Amino acid sequence: MAVYSGVLYKALDFPTLSASAKARCEKSVVIISAKYGALSPSDRIEFYKEKINSAAMRPIVEKKLAGYKHDLIIDCRSSTYQAVWSAPADVTVAIRASTVVDGERKVITHMSKKTRGEVTRALLVSRSIPKTVEDIYAIISEKFPCALTPPKDGDPWVLEVIAV
Repeated sequence: MAVYSGVLYKALDFPTLSASAKARCEKSVVIISAKYGALSPSDRIEFYKEKINSAAMRPIVEKKLAGYKHDLIIDCRSSTYQAVWSAPADVTVAIRASTVVDGERKVITHMSKKTRGEVTRALLVSRSIPKTVEDIYAIISEKFPCALTPPKDGDPWVLEVIAV
C-alpha cells in the first residue's frame, strides 16, 4: 500500500486506520494494479508509474479473482480499470461520484478518486461490516448524500455519492 500516493490513497489515509480497520482492509480490499494485476494491500511491490494495458492485464486479473468468493463487491474502480475485470453484476455495487451544480447532478472526474477513497475508508472504519447493498447505503449515507439505484440490464447496483 505504501507505493500508492494518489488522491484515492490520500483520502483512504491507510496509515491512520486502526488495527482492526487495517485487518478488514487486508481481508476485503483488492487493488487492481496497472503493472502487477490484482493485489492485496500487504503485497510488497516496487514503485511504478505506468498506464494500464487492459487487454494484457485482463487474463491475469481474471485468473487471480476467479478464486475469490463474491458475496458482495464494492467496486471503486475508475472506468479505465473496469475494463480489466467484469465484476458479477448481481453482487456488485459500483461507486460513482458526482456533484451538484445549479441544482443538477454532474459526474466528477479527478475528485471522484478522492470520494472513492473516502467511501473505502468509511466502510473500513464502520462498526458494522456491510453484508447487503442496503448496509452499504446505510453506512455511506451517514457521511455523504447519496442515492442507490437498483441493477438493470445486467449492470450492477450503483451508489451515487454526492461529493461535498
